[in-house]
Amino acid sequence: MRGNSNINFRVGSALSAAVLMLAARPAAFAQVGMPNIQIGLGQAKGPEQVSSSIQILLILTVLSLAPALLIMLTSFTRIVIVLSFTRSALGSPQVPPNTVLIGLALFLTFFTMAPVLQSINTTSLQPYVKHQISFDQATDKACEPLKSFMLKQTRPKDLALFVSLSRAPRPHTKSDLSMTTLIPAFLISELKTAFTIGFVIFIPFLIIDMVVSVTLMSMGMMMLPPVLISLPFKILLFVLVDGWHLVARSLAMSFH
Repeated sequence: MRGNSNINFRVGSALSAAVLMLAARPAAFAQVGMPNIQIGLGQAKGPEQVSSSIQILLILTVLSLAPALLIMLTSFTRIVIVLSFTRSALGSPQVPPNTVLIGLALFLTFFTMAPVLQSINTTSLQPYVKHQISFDQATDKACEPLKSFMLKQTRPKDLALFVSLSRAPRPHTKSDLSMTTLIPAFLISELKTAFTIGFVIFIPFLIIDMVVSVTLMSMGMMMLPPVLISLPFKILLFVLVDGWHLVARSLAMSFH
């Protein structure tokens, strides 16, 4: 015990001496190489620097809103809703899992939106990268293919609703139509189209459920859940008709 006390006393004395030496010689901190971090606002050297900073801020804002833009401005909404209806009609809420459905919806979205993305890349992105057009011109040119795609999928009734609600002058051309008016009209039209396709998908599976329920009741097996019996038959029917091929084909053809 006495030996331990002597060791602790010596270690404490050595640490105290080291602290006193560093306090007496502040230059010792400089030899450690501590980093110096400064965050502040400086004066811009020209209008070009201000403009580039604003553009970078806008690009970061667009990237943060990318998931919302993917849902609102593309075919993702219709595709993911139809795939969800297909899984519900099969009666298997966990198969395929959500990750597989979202991944399939994303790739189908990229496939259906490929002509639009190619047009944006050719007319807007590449000229802007090559400094042939300004940022505002690139934005306007990028909106034109999106507007054309969205107008083809938007019902005139939904478009007229939001034009009247906006209380803005009636647009005469496609360029006069604002995106704030077109986007909600496009989303409503996509929701109706997706629910219509989902209803058509539900019909054959509903018939199978009804036939199985009537059969079980006629056999006196009222305590047996009909879903337990109908699920294998629905999966068998879906596999025999190559259901995923038909669903993917129908979704792709619905945008042409």
